[in-house]
Amino acid sequence: MTGSKKFFLTKSGLSRVEREYQELLKLKAFKTTGESPRIFHSEEIDPEFLAFQEDLELLETRIIELEDVLKNSQVISSPPKERRNVVALGATVTIEVDGEKDEFEIVGTLEADPRLGRISDESMVGRALIGLRVGEEVTVQSPVKTTYKIKAIRY
Repeated sequence: MTGSKKFFLTKSGLSRVEREYQELLKLKAFKTTGESPRIFHSEEIDPEFLAFQEDLELLETRIIELEDVLKNSQVISSPPKERRNVVALGATVTIEVDGEKDEFEIVGTLEADPRLGRISDESMVGRALIGLRVGEEVTVQSPVKTTYKIKAIRY
């Protein structure tokens, strides 16, 4: 964890992270206050105890990751009215590719899911679209050369 990277999230994305964080804290408290498997009285270590320790370590790692996200998150907000004609983080962009229309929402890396039309501002296409206006085109070479023409921008 660097701690210096900003995580851009929508309001709903931030709520999801906060909810997961709270649920994991509850789970950790439950796991650590209950009966944990004990080491057998022999020289061997109980495999159940080792599994418990590994689960706890994974849980703790995820809690630390979420704490970093929460400390370094910034909610994506709409730009001022005079800047809403330019593609920026949080924009839903209607584009045309080879005569077909498509739509992308430009989000931070944590919420990106291309299957749902949510692309990261750090992806090749996301980076290429940032700063463009309706009517402008950009060609992206990512395995295949594709030209995107901006048809509409919404916030």
